[in-house]
Amino acid sequence: MQRISLVCCSSNQLFLSPNYHSSPHPPLPNRFSRSSSAQLRFSSLQNHRHALSPLYTSATQEIVETSTSGSEFVVVGYLSSVHGLQGEICVKPSTDFPELRFSNPGRRWLRQQILGSETIQEVELIEGREHYGQKCWILAFDGIDTVDQARPLVGSTLLAREGDRPELENGEFYTRDLVGMKVVLKENGELVGTVVNVFNSGASDLLHVMLHSSVNMPDGNGKAKSAETDVSCHLVWVPFVEEIVPNVDMNRREMLITPPKGLLELNIRTDQRSKKERRQLEWKERKKFQKRLIAAKKKLCEMEQQHVFHGFRFGEKSQTSLLADQIVSVNSKLLQHVLQNIKIPSKRSNVTELINATRSKLMRSTLKISKGCLTPCASEEKVGAHFSLQEKGHHLVSKGKIAMVLVINDSEKQGSGCDPDSVGFGNIKHKPSAVLQTLFCDDQRFVKTEDRASVPLVLVCPAYEIQTLEKLFLNNDYFAFDSKKVWFLEEEKLPVVSNSPEEQKSYKILMKSPWDILQTPVGSGGVISLLSSHNILENLNELGVEYIEICTTSERHIDWNPVLPGFVNSCGADIGIQISEERQNFEENFNMIFSMDFMKKVTKQNNNFEFDAILKSNSHVEKVDKEWIDIIPSSPNSLEFRSSIYSCLNVCDLNKVCVMEIE
Repeated sequence: MQRISLVCCSSNQLFLSPNYHSSPHPPLPNRFSRSSSAQLRFSSLQNHRHALSPLYTSATQEIVETSTSGSEFVVVGYLSSVHGLQGEICVKPSTDFPELRFSNPGRRWLRQQILGSETIQEVELIEGREHYGQKCWILAFDGIDTVDQARPLVGSTLLAREGDRPELENGEFYTRDLVGMKVVLKENGELVGTVVNVFNSGASDLLHVMLHSSVNMPDGNGKAKSAETDVSCHLVWVPFVEEIVPNVDMNRREMLITPPKGLLELNIRTDQRSKKERRQLEWKERKKFQKRLIAAKKKLCEMEQQHVFHGFRFGEKSQTSLLADQIVSVNSKLLQHVLQNIKIPSKRSNVTELINATRSKLMRSTLKISKGCLTPCASEEKVGAHFSLQEKGHHLVSKGKIAMVLVINDSEKQGSGCDPDSVGFGNIKHKPSAVLQTLFCDDQRFVKTEDRASVPLVLVCPAYEIQTLEKLFLNNDYFAFDSKKVWFLEEEKLPVVSNSPEEQKSYKILMKSPWDILQTPVGSGGVISLLSSHNILENLNELGVEYIEICTTSERHIDWNPVLPGFVNSCGADIGIQISEERQNFEENFNMIFSMDFMKKVTKQNNNFEFDAILKSNSHVEKVDKEWIDIIPSSPNSLEFRSSIYSCLNVCDLNKVCVMEIE
């Protein structure tokens, strides 16, 4: 498909008289090309409205002006300054044809404002040459030989005969023909709006479209606005490329568009607050962050970790901002507790042994149930004697007495140890978003749709998954959950610290770079501290939640059922554990319920958290004699901290623990 060039014209009348009077000339439209490229960067389009001036842009420009006598002129440039001592003048081009307008000697015209009146005078162009450094042209006019003669002409508009304009080729349009055209959706014929201007953004040309009042635009939550909301006078950008504007009908004065999803909403500002109010809000948020940063730095100083701040002394703004964000995100209270109680076990804690030891002491508080009774909608015949527990669990859920915490396992870990042909990195079937969508779309595997609005939901996942999950919930109307009761939390992490024999009890936080703290997830036990540090427990308590169910999600292990909460409630237990013989890895696949009273008690005191310090080899950077050097260890040189959610069993009365075994 050939490129389609748009040459700008207008039909403003201009009388050739010595004292011609008129209003100031209109904004200069541009000459544009419609590209056949299908690529489109939405993020860059958001800035065009501010980056491009409606009067002068980087695109070349020409305005056709017609007099009553039939003489037509084209605005080709603006006399910006005097050049040298020979009366030469610098001209800023506003034409697509600078060589034609400035290199060929001949008659030109200057339009000037003199004593409030606009005058046009004829001049003779002798020669012109391009000034590449200043992106302008240097012109010499007949009779203008000195600086004093040239200076009064600065500020004038340079005109040329419109008859010299090259003929348009087939498929080219004038901007004056595009402005005012109707914009219609090709899919359904719905009127979108009217073209009010055209701009050149460099990569492609942009149509500035004023929306029609009948267009339904979403509000700030992504939902359609009510019929009473008027969106007329809103301006949006539409790239003038063949894939989006496939048809331009000059006879019907309309163009058909096929915009990608979200394009028309891209430039609509849903925040109705004024610019001043938004700036004040941004300023307040920055002040809050600064206070949090100061408090976090003070806490790290108390732990003698001042070396973390070295990156603030140099580096770009984005790098220092990254360091500030990481310092604020460090759970200093938990880190201080861990550093004061470092315990390097002779062997890793065996969760299976702990579960089996606990189970042997809880014979009276153990429920055995078949796998067929696990679904939320299991019939009374299938559940049998445990049907009353299922009904009790359903009642607790429907009344909002149970909050669900889903721990999203790392997608790469989920694929480990499995068939590489079916599970692996990049396999969308096993990505957390796909797993959750399958789960929430099946009432046989999770809370019934009609009960979800009452259930608070917390999702804990790696940082890189949060944005994907937020988008998943937004696109699916939160799967019937109440959006105000859904939280997305990044998994708990703690900095990796040094383990140097030369510096006993001096554990320094390691840095991946001067602006990046080396951190690792702390394991399932971090979920409890995470709920406490983000005030989730306080929010759940205000909602009247009595139990918190924490479980992992994976492709093979999703088996929520109402029997477990019903059983915990019947026993008056503080902790309920679901065990399946199929699950050998209790740490990565667990389902536990905690009473709200126990959760509040266990999070009030840090010493209730047990962390193991694991010796690991970690490369890092270190500042030595004012220089940063890379440290690549040949043996374990650092400590990573791990905690298991089952460590809570050590601080709970066994009479308050119950176990449900899946046979």
